[in-house]
Amino acid sequence: MSLAQAAKNIRENAYVPYSGFKVGAAVRTPDGDIFCGVNVENVAYPEGTCAEAGAIAAMVAAGQTEIAEVYVIADSPDPVPPCGGCRQKLAEFAQGTVKVTMATLGGQEKTVTVADLLPGAFGKGHMDLG
Repeated sequence: MSLAQAAKNIRENAYVPYSGFKVGAAVRTPDGDIFCGVNVENVAYPEGTCAEAGAIAAMVAAGQTEIAEVYVIADSPDPVPPCGGCRQKLAEFAQGTVKVTMATLGGQEKTVTVADLLPGAFGKGHMDLG
């Protein structure tokens, strides 16, 4: 299954009783494994989770820690980018050159890199106390 199809399929499982805005995300590891996530809302905003965070959590739970590619899809007029928190989460597990494709159900896609999403990302090198 393609990364795009995995994200589109999983999107249907999103739990969004408040906004109705379903998002699906899929990440591929260098080994070719695909992990998916959906947004999960909670009546106590902002306690919900994003689709990207769910996909990353599934990847880590499976013992993997490197993202090779990302795909995010939502029913929106334009491709929806990851929120700021998810950009930082992606930067934790993906090199700056990793492709992030944002898509709509209508077939519109926009592909950027992790570095494009989060220029000047805070990283572990900033914590080096030398």
